[in-house]
Amino acid sequence: MTERARTGLPAGGQARRLALSGGKGVIGRCRDFTRVALTDWQWIPADGSADAAEEQLLVVEDVLLLVSELVTNACLHAGGPEELVLHCTDERLRVEVTDPSPTTPTPRRASPSLPGGHGLHVVERLSRDWGTTARGSGKTVWLEVPSPLGAVVGSEE
Repeated sequence: MTERARTGLPAGGQARRLALSGGKGVIGRCRDFTRVALTDWQWIPADGSADAAEEQLLVVEDVLLLVSELVTNACLHAGGPEELVLHCTDERLRVEVTDPSPTTPTPRRASPSLPGGHGLHVVERLSRDWGTTARGSGKTVWLEVPSPLGAVVGSEE
């Protein structure tokens, strides 16, 4: 996690917001919401070369896993998520999960023989950057991943 806090969304691109309450089925709702947004933003390929399609699908699966990790952490450690925001530009996707807890998440030492403690390590490995931003009495945990579309556009030239 970087020490700097990002303040708001960059200009341009498209954003989707999902208000959340309660814990039942919230992870599945967030994954479904994300999949629809990524389909609309053409991160999920309709056609094209097999190599490009495979690369895009791998990135989409990583994004869905990352969304699951942030939402799960909010459910387990922060009183549940209040909002999921996706912001997509040509260069990257930013995922934000807001919850009511002011406690900043920190990776903990995970034991291979015990469940738990692996989620933020996954976030660190699969995202380009991640961090937290204070929001009132709670916080927003965010992450960013590069867009797979730049590589696809560049490969067509």
